[in-house]
Amino acid sequence: MQSDYSLPHTEEPRVPISAVKRDPAFSALDRRSFLMCAMSAGAAGSIHQLARPLKAMPVWNNEQKQDDAQFTVEAQFYQKLPNKKVKCKLCPRECAVGDRERGYCGVRENRNGTYYSLVHSRVCAAHVDPIEKKPLFHYLPGTMAFSLATAGCNVNCKFCQNWNISQARPEQAPAQYVPPKRVAELAVQYRCPTIAYTYSEPVVFSEFLMDAADAGHEAGIRSIVVSNGYMQEEALRAAYGKMDAVKIDLKSFSESYYRNVVTGQLKPVLDSIVTLRKLDKWTEIVYLVVPTLNDSDVEFRGLARWVKQNVGADVPLHFTQFHPDYLLKNLPITPIPTLERARDIALAEGLHYVYIGNVPGHPAENTYCPQCRRMLVERVGLEIRQMLIHKGECPFCKHTIPGVWHV
Repeated sequence: MQSDYSLPHTEEPRVPISAVKRDPAFSALDRRSFLMCAMSAGAAGSIHQLARPLKAMPVWNNEQKQDDAQFTVEAQFYQKLPNKKVKCKLCPRECAVGDRERGYCGVRENRNGTYYSLVHSRVCAAHVDPIEKKPLFHYLPGTMAFSLATAGCNVNCKFCQNWNISQARPEQAPAQYVPPKRVAELAVQYRCPTIAYTYSEPVVFSEFLMDAADAGHEAGIRSIVVSNGYMQEEALRAAYGKMDAVKIDLKSFSESYYRNVVTGQLKPVLDSIVTLRKLDKWTEIVYLVVPTLNDSDVEFRGLARWVKQNVGADVPLHFTQFHPDYLLKNLPITPIPTLERARDIALAEGLHYVYIGNVPGHPAENTYCPQCRRMLVERVGLEIRQMLIHKGECPFCKHTIPGVWHV
């Protein structure tokens, strides 16, 4: 579920995965041309314009029937209970699942007392995206990420743009079998230094994510995850411990918002962010500002203070503009002054890198040195116009700018 600079906070694949190797027009597009094509689409573009999508996969026919067995692996994070029941230990829900039943996410099933993931290698969406779309602003800027998803999610955000896959069961989302080694090969083929697990919720396809990350690392490809962070610590350490960078969607700084709008809990997400920093994972945080629901000064200030105190002033924080979708079509787009107010509060509380997202061309898309205040990275939407950071430093005052700036 994730960010985009012409669309709301949740990235929107819209188009299912295609057989990439069968798309000669896409294959012929080099990375530089691809990025220029994306930028020329303009601020109002959808993902079809911002990142040339892979051709839509045809509906399964008699010659293309899915074999569910190839997508099914035993889950790694669960506990066996009496009477063929299991308790899932992947996320804080800890679903108690009876035989032949599934957990809340709909992608894990108890079969005779053994818990299975039904979405290993079951890719329902894939694109080559600018890494700025995740958004990751301090991690390999200007590069592309081979981005993929399976069906399913462990929450139900009322504003989700990707509800058609995040709230779908595996059988409802046309998919292709793309095993980990093939994922790595595609990333190499499209000259992407990273694989991004995104669009839906990677927590629920952790086994696939872990195997794909291993395959990617063997091929010299890094892995990044775009996640809600709603995960138990043991599973997070095992799965996201294999990631090279993480972007967490912190939906709100209010338990009631998480309960009523997200169908989750705030504290486990905060705990995940702290754990990721302890694991020394490069982490950025996105906060989707939803008018009337999580846009108070009190909440902005509490969030900024928590970030500074618990994970440090150098963790990038993105305030992104809400666009109505799914179950919140009655609310307006977030006013730009609200985003600017949120940023001003966070900066006043001592955070060093605070961004405004989904507003292409806004000066708060840029990276500024917190010491000399000079602009170091100029962005317009997903395009890097100017990159002045050299060897991780501000060239003007030599202040260290945290991040991973080169492949």
